[in-house]
Amino acid sequence: MITIYHNPRCSKSRETLALVQAYADENQLALQVIDYQKAALNFAELQSLLTALGADDVQVMLRNNEPEYVSLSLATADSATALSAIAAHPHLLQRPIVTYQNKAAIGRPPEHVLSLFKKA
Repeated sequence: MITIYHNPRCSKSRETLALVQAYADENQLALQVIDYQKAALNFAELQSLLTALGADDVQVMLRNNEPEYVSLSLATADSATALSAIAAHPHLLQRPIVTYQNKAAIGRPPEHVLSLFKKA
């Protein structure tokens, strides 16, 4: 199954969803679309996403242009603090994030997520 953490108001998220939907349809795969602003992710789910991204730095998951990023001093925050902030303020999550076979990619640009579907 493919999962996309999606914000329908974001153009990059909509573009990524279209790419992922086409791949899912072509390969007869299930696609789960999660509007993470309506169904906020908890700390453990966010930590799992960070691991799936293969990232050492939680900053890749943060939208640094949000007011809370500055007010909560997230530029220098440790991973636990940053993930807790995202759980409390879902709009801080960089979007969209697509997961497939225990790996994840951020759709910035949207085509970046296609790397998840390449055969090894």
